[in-house]
Amino acid sequence: MPVRLYLWPKQGMEKSNFVDQIRIFCRSGHGGAGSRHFMRTKYNPKAGPDGGDGGRGGNILLRGNKNLWTLLHLRYFKNVLAEDGEGGSGQNCTGKAGKDIIIEVPLGTVAFDEETDEKEVEILEDGQEMIWIKGGRGGLGNARFATATNQVPEHAQPGEPGWEGWKVLELKVLADVGLVGFPNAGKSTLLSVLTAARPKIANYAFTTIHPNLGIVAYRENKSFCIADLPGIIEGAAEGKGLGHRFLRHIERNPVLLFVIPADSPDHRKEFDILVSELERYNPELLHKEFVIAISKSDLLDDELKTAIGKELPGHIPYLFISSVSYTGLVELKDILWQVLNKKAEL
Repeated sequence: MPVRLYLWPKQGMEKSNFVDQIRIFCRSGHGGAGSRHFMRTKYNPKAGPDGGDGGRGGNILLRGNKNLWTLLHLRYFKNVLAEDGEGGSGQNCTGKAGKDIIIEVPLGTVAFDEETDEKEVEILEDGQEMIWIKGGRGGLGNARFATATNQVPEHAQPGEPGWEGWKVLELKVLADVGLVGFPNAGKSTLLSVLTAARPKIANYAFTTIHPNLGIVAYRENKSFCIADLPGIIEGAAEGKGLGHRFLRHIERNPVLLFVIPADSPDHRKEFDILVSELERYNPELLHKEFVIAISKSDLLDDELKTAIGKELPGHIPYLFISSVSYTGLVELKDILWQVLNKKAEL
């Protein structure tokens, strides 16, 4: 049976200890050596080679688990060492394979090699299981090398060594809609009124320092997932503020909802800065569907709403909302649902 590397966090810890990147040392199992053995019977002391093959070393696998939302449970597992395969033995007996190690990870986890930065495995579905690091192959026993011209081979193979080195697991949040905006734009408040999520809300920048997810209930028992992500600042693409830690989560969201507060001094400029940071980080993010929500719109009259509407890009749907007075929230759900369905049909 494989060893399952999995530990439930204590109740309440996941929200206060969101871990979306972790570095671990991995070593897959070494293959067992093949056996150099010769059969001996009562009537034939030289009955020929019967050395068995060595067992393969244990693999390290990743398995998706929809009940996990963070890599917190791996924080204290800095060394993941798979079991070595056993050596072969006489009578053509193959050695026992080393036990595999299965690491349970949340959906959206990507595995990288630290040295090459190459993406190796990506887990997107519940129960999806993939071999991340293969164990070494077992060596062949001497029975494998017997031929008509060499009936008593003295040679057997050693097992192949396993792989060892540092790896990186990185979580990119899976959600249908990602909330994008400057710090303190009202994203967390919007999430709290649209869903049952209860993110931390306060009147200062970077209240949200890790993603918060919530399920939006829609008509006819339909629903979609929305993520409140840490706020962008200018220079986020270069790592300023929460930088790359924030931007990598956006890669998973098919629809981005730009939240711009009504009291912003320049709504169009704020939108352009947000889009610019996305483009500088990854130009492919501009191919996603955009929607603009002007938050805190209970501060505006009709004349100001008209003026702001003229500033915004004409090809992107926008609307005015207020999480305090619940203005425009039903319409926002409708627009997001329509855009999500359009994206799914493409």
